Amino acid sequence: MAKQERAVRTRNALIESAAELFTRDGFELASLAGISSRAGVSNGALHFHFASKAALAAAVGRAAAERFDRMTSAERPLPQYGGSLQALVDASHALLDGLAHDVVLRAGFDLSDGSAVGPGEPREDLYARWREWVERAAARAGREALLAGDVQPRDLATAVVGATVGFAALGGHDGRWLGRPTLTRFWTLLLPRVASGTVRRVLVPAGRRPEAAGGTPPFTGRVPRPTPAAPFAP
Repeated sequence: MAKQERAVRTRNALIESAAELFTRDGFELASLAGISSRAGVSNGALHFHFASKAALAAAVGRAAAERFDRMTSAERPLPQYGGSLQALVDASHALLDGLAHDVVLRAGFDLSDGSAVGPGEPREDLYARWREWVERAAARAGREALLAGDVQPRDLATAVVGATVGFAALGGHDGRWLGRPTLTRFWTLLLPRVASGTVRRVLVPAGRRPEAAGGTPPFTGRVPRPTPAAPFAP
């Protein structure tokens, strides 16, 4: 194995190991010795890559932010297939599935308060990123005329952010809150209220794109016809 490739693998193993222990034990209790042991590398190798535990936490945050950005960058369906409103449904499912199965993403959210980041290290606030992304998606749905006439994009964004962040918090104690059925029930309740009549029939509350955890490719956003599995009655 080339030296550079080995270094990348060591660094990634340390980030994964740190994420696991930060999530399990909390940042304060997780030790560098435990992180290096779990990663299968020496303490010297850890300190070669990361000067401190705070620097390692910052690296976990950056890795989580990269995964979050990939998760939310999938192409949107065309407006006649749900557009930005369906994209919002799909991304919320991808988020909760990621929090359930991707320890780096979960740790990144746990570290979002910035308390583990040292001086000079950039803070990755994934909760703020998620709120901003939802607000943009809701605004696009409004511009695409996908929302009911009396629904304001900011109100949709408030409901979605509040629900998903609540599910994420509860999921830290009971994984069932992160399961697809929970979020599907939420969208089944919400979509008939917020969606315009012309788009209700094509929206799929269970999401159109597969979970990222299984390593399946992301949903491309191009759907040839409405999926009949879970239609909405107007």
